[in-house]
Amino acid sequence: MANRRVETMEENRRKLIAAARKAFAEKGYAAASMDELTAEVGLTRGALYHNFGDKRGLLAAVVDQIDTEMASRAQEIGARAGDGWQGLLAEGVAYIEMALDPEVQRIVLLDGPAVLGDPSQWPSQSNCLQATRQAVERLIGQGALKPVDAEAAARLLSGAALNAALWIAASNEPQEVLPKAVEAFGALAAGLLKTSA
Repeated sequence: MANRRVETMEENRRKLIAAARKAFAEKGYAAASMDELTAEVGLTRGALYHNFGDKRGLLAAVVDQIDTEMASRAQEIGARAGDGWQGLLAEGVAYIEMALDPEVQRIVLLDGPAVLGDPSQWPSQSNCLQATRQAVERLIGQGALKPVDAEAAARLLSGAALNAALWIAASNEPQEVLPKAVEAFGALAAGLLKTSA
């Protein structure tokens, strides 16, 4: 009986996140109606409040899901890019390029910071930061990067990629901004490379 209840709660949570993701992408956070959203999946507002506290809590869950997917996609792209440095660079560029995705743009890069505050404080960003820090530590250990503080370098790389994505999302000409952002990100990141004497 208790198992069934947990399954039902998880199913309700999944339904609400999926419906909210669709509504937030199509209408934006402010215009999305919680009554329409809950009715669409056959649940009450009570289910929404029980699972997420409020509309803001639901947005946080949606942002976390999308941001986690973005990090996974970036890591897959990075892994295909070859050696450690190229992989790290490709990961950052992939994250920046995802700013062109309308769902990512609206939910994660525009509504997310406006409603949830500083993205660097989000749990999903913290996980991404730790993965970047580990990659930087590995590259410093291999002698590919200058012996700087790994956490500082990871925070600056992550911050540069995030701010580039935010710039693209807020731009009236995102397709024109993207190559500029990617080029500058690459130039900044290259400053970490150890130059051969």
